[in-house]
Amino acid sequence: MTRTAVLSDIHGNLPALEAVIADAVAMGCDSFLNLGDSLSGPLWPTETADLLIARDWPTITGNHERQLFGRAPGPSDAFAAARLTDRHWRWIESLPPRLALGDTLLCHGTLSSDIEHLLFCVNATGFRAATDEEINERLGSAPAMTLCGHSHVAGERVLPDGRRVANPGSVGLQAYTDDRPHPYAVANDTPQARYAILKDGHLTFRRVDYDHRVAARRAREGGFDAWATWLETGKASSIEQLTA
Repeated sequence: MTRTAVLSDIHGNLPALEAVIADAVAMGCDSFLNLGDSLSGPLWPTETADLLIARDWPTITGNHERQLFGRAPGPSDAFAAARLTDRHWRWIESLPPRLALGDTLLCHGTLSSDIEHLLFCVNATGFRAATDEEINERLGSAPAMTLCGHSHVAGERVLPDGRRVANPGSVGLQAYTDDRPHPYAVANDTPQARYAILKDGHLTFRRVDYDHRVAARRAREGGFDAWATWLETGKASSIEQLTA
């Protein structure tokens, strides 16, 4: 039976991606899906792009692919954008924001927004799990299974109507802070890379060790100390966002 590795939020972390690929192959995966935010970050954007282009997996864009083209990209987007070649830009431009594969839909955030979480909500008090009603509203007429990224938090929800929504977690970054629509922090508390294996409609979530210290050192050398801490520890605090 086909085993499919579901990846998301690589963020240019080549060692994490290589470790996940090796683990997936060892687990018998014969196909891969990529849910976006592949390159942005102070790590290895060009090398990651080269690997993904060569693999030619079904891949969608995330908010950071869109932000790479922005007039005022954030620091991690700017780091990646400055290093991409025309070949990489053409590949990014060719990627869709959503992709339907049979009864499975791929999206990065929600079906209508790449910066809104599907399984979580952000409000003035922080980051919380979405209710079934909130998820249903965002899903609309989505099919039996929706695979999403963006939150970097692995998990699955089965809704009352039987539809399933799952996030494989992040390959490349286990903690971060954001300020949209309110300041919040996400932390998985370990630096291990995450992905999921889909077989016969069942998902298995995987954690993979890799040399996260190399990635942290790369970030620190580029002047991204917060990224280095997130990569080393998988921990973050909303205070970092408020004082950054």
